[in-house]
Amino acid sequence: MEIPRKGFGGDRRLYFDRIMVDSYAIHFFISYVWRYTAISDLMINEQIRDKEVRVIGENNEQLGIMSAKEALKLAEEAELDLVKIAPTAQPPVCRIVDYGKFKYEQLRKEKDAKKKQKTIEIKEIRLSPNIDTNDLNTKTNAARKFLTKGDRVKVTLRFRGREMAHMNNSKHILDDFAENLADIAIVEKAPKVEGRSMTMFLAQKK
Repeated sequence: MEIPRKGFGGDRRLYFDRIMVDSYAIHFFISYVWRYTAISDLMINEQIRDKEVRVIGENNEQLGIMSAKEALKLAEEAELDLVKIAPTAQPPVCRIVDYGKFKYEQLRKEKDAKKKQKTIEIKEIRLSPNIDTNDLNTKTNAARKFLTKGDRVKVTLRFRGREMAHMNNSKHILDDFAENLADIAIVEKAPKVEGRSMTMFLAQKK
């Protein structure tokens, strides 16, 4: 049984493509057409009121500069949407596309880009002027694991009480620490005194 297409409401149109009836079930094939509605900050269709816009066709062809009204007419003739993709350009650039598909592709690209991004964390390793060899080796191995993962390492040499009077004499501990990791790391920031501590930053070699 074929039902004629019928629209409901101006900008939002709901179409029943057809209803198929058999002895087991009723299958509704419904397609929604959302037009002239902004889903994001991008302007689309009738929201675009620029005097002139540069238009790109659905196949990425250059259609030239024309009024927004003319561009919208081309989009409507193609049963597509007019989307302003470069609002700050002179004149603004608009593209004729299926906005639903366009938005989906943009979100997918952003999601893929985020997956490829790696968040670089700063891990801190704390040392003391009187650290023993075993403890130093343990701290060095921990720093090596962080660096291998691509993280930066902040090495902090902390001083207490009378140790403050001999801070410069303890700088070699940080130098030795960096030397032990020289095969995979570089000194991003040289040892520097900060209050009661001396700090150094290491980063993975590229």
